[in-house]
Amino acid sequence: MAAPKPTDPAEDAARHAQKMAKKKAARDKIMATKEGEKGLIIVLTGAGKGKSSSGFGMILRCIAHGMPSAVVQFIKGAWDTGERRLIETHFPDLCQFHAMGEGFTWETQDKTRDIAAARAGWEKAKELIRDERNRMVLLDEINIALRYDYLDIAEVVAFLRTEKPAMTHVVLTGRNAKEELIDIADLVTEMSLVKHPFRSGIKGQKGVEF
Repeated sequence: MAAPKPTDPAEDAARHAQKMAKKKAARDKIMATKEGEKGLIIVLTGAGKGKSSSGFGMILRCIAHGMPSAVVQFIKGAWDTGERRLIETHFPDLCQFHAMGEGFTWETQDKTRDIAAARAGWEKAKELIRDERNRMVLLDEINIALRYDYLDIAEVVAFLRTEKPAMTHVVLTGRNAKEELIDIADLVTEMSLVKHPFRSGIKGQKGVEF
């Protein structure tokens, strides 16, 4: 079998440039049709890691742009997390942080308390979303509260549809997002689980999980 003919570097570079020029032209044509802006409903769900991490990444982008924002944590309120330390210590003027949860439901073992904490978190969330100064509000782990029916999904959907200011982004995280929420969302990302160190006996670690 004959050996493949060696490619000419100059010809290869020219072909690559031509290919990229076509891609750029197609991309520019698409981008020319994208002019609108709106406040988005963003759902981050799925069994894989990265939902809250992604939400806080967007909050930090808002902070970097000088855009006021807010966080309501529905489950992990008792945790000493890195993102909470960072925001409360360095950016309290740009991002309000409200840790309303008391831990996962199997830790409290008190459904009445869990429902009360979820309701308090939702009332705070509505207050923050209604305030048009906040360009983004992160509702961290609200999907867990909705999954256990600690909050009424119909009420949450109706509020987001009718009372969310036009330019406010709302990010809702947590696995098992309800279909009703997915239906009204502008952006939905599902994190899939491929491997996780917890299954190999590795506990949650600073800087990775919290």
